[in-house]
Amino acid sequence: MRVSKEQAAKNRDRIIEVASREFRDKGFDGIGVADLMKSAGLTHGGFYGHFASKDDLIAEACAASMDQSAEKWGKLADRSPEEAFAALINAYLLKEHRDHRATGCTMAALAPDIARQSGRVRERFTHGTRALLDILAKIIPGVSAEAKREKALATMAGLVGTLVLSRAVDDPAFADEILAAGQAAFGKQD
Repeated sequence: MRVSKEQAAKNRDRIIEVASREFRDKGFDGIGVADLMKSAGLTHGGFYGHFASKDDLIAEACAASMDQSAEKWGKLADRSPEEAFAALINAYLLKEHRDHRATGCTMAALAPDIARQSGRVRERFTHGTRALLDILAKIIPGVSAEAKREKALATMAGLVGTLVLSRAVDDPAFADEILAAGQAAFGKQD
C-alpha cells in the first residue's frame, strides 16, 4: 500500500523526531534502526525509503535537535541581554535538564559520539554548535565586542561540561553540587 507524499513527509519527520530523542537518550550505538522504526510506529522495511543509512538519519536527527535548541535559545535571547543570559544559564543548568537526556542538549548528550562520526554528521553538529554560539555571543553581558565570542565559547564549553559531569556521577548530592558550581561560575560574567 503506497502512502501519499504528504504522509511520507510526516512519517519522515516522525522518524527524525523519535531518533533525535532516542539517540540523545541511548547514544548512536544504543538503539538500532528496527527499534527506532518501532518507536516511531512504523515498520523497519520503510526505513530505506526515507534514509540512505543510519548515518544519514543520525545527521538529520542531530540537525533537528540542534535546531530545536537554537529555537529555545533564540526565544530566551529575545529578552533584554541581562535577562536573556541569566535565563539561558538557569534553563541549561536545571536538574530537569540534567535528568532528561532525551529532550535535552545534543552537545551534552552526544558530543563524544559525534566526534567519532562521519563528515556529514559532524558537519551538521558543527553548524548547530555555531548557531548556538552566535546566540550566546549576542547575550553575553559586560564584555567588549571583541571578547564576546571568546567568552561565549568558554561559557558554552563550561555549560556543556557541567551538564556532562553532573550526569555522569552516581552520587545525586555530588551531581547537584556540580550544577550549583556551574550556576555560580557561569551565572556571573565580567
